[in-house]
Amino acid sequence: MCTEPGGRAGRHVQRFLRRTGRAYSAGQERPLGGYLAALAAFGTYTGAWAAVVRRQGRPLPDRPEPWDVALTAVATFRLSRLLSKAPVTSPLRAPFTTFAGPQGPAELHEKPRTEGGRQTVGELVSCPFCMSVWIVSTLTAGQLLWPRATRTAMGALTALAGADALQLAYSRFADTTTFADKTT
Repeated sequence: MCTEPGGRAGRHVQRFLRRTGRAYSAGQERPLGGYLAALAAFGTYTGAWAAVVRRQGRPLPDRPEPWDVALTAVATFRLSRLLSKAPVTSPLRAPFTTFAGPQGPAELHEKPRTEGGRQTVGELVSCPFCMSVWIVSTLTAGQLLWPRATRTAMGALTALAGADALQLAYSRFADTTTFADKTT
């Protein structure tokens, strides 16, 4: 049986994938091939981290410490928004997105480019939820390989998230106080 891409089995697989894509997309363009490539890339990425952790002989904890979970969650939140929404990181996203306008305080709304294979990457780099999966995997591996340095970086990101929350709270307070002064 020929299994090369142009062979009979390859053609059956290609037809199956096209039919599945059409049935799934319900008439809308969905980059399922790009998503499949992203899944494969993520599997390779996390597999590589796991191999390095294993090779280094680092023991896995019986369970994560609650403090580490909280620190990782806040650091992941902040870094994912910094990478996917901040104006200063827009040059990293620009090859895969187009500027659509401001979105909240110090954040941008960008749309994924649709030409070539850029849509999947554009969706990934402009979506904080999508970025979080990659970031939490990286931070988890970092905690296993370089715990002190990783916790220091996560502490800084957590402090930044706290500072952001204080900035937003102050702005809201200033807006309500200023508004109250103007009405009297």
